[in-house]
Amino acid sequence: MLIFGLRTVTHRLGVLTLLCRNCGNTAAQVLSRRVTKFSLFFVPLFPVRTKYGVQCTFCGASCDISKDEADRLAVR
Repeated sequence: MLIFGLRTVTHRLGVLTLLCRNCGNTAAQVLSRRVTKFSLFFVPLFPVRTKYGVQCTFCGASCDISKDEADRLAVR
């Protein structure tokens, strides 16, 4: 019997003060990376998907961004 699946882990890359795309307020935005890994017997083996996103702390809206934009924002 094989036990396999996918597990997603979220890593916080930083908190930035930006203009929210949803509400239009200048508020803290949490920059994060979500990595989904294939697991075999509950041991994560290799990444299947990586997504980057920002979430507004004022309205709670989140949106996905590209890796290039996440790298540019992380340098700030």
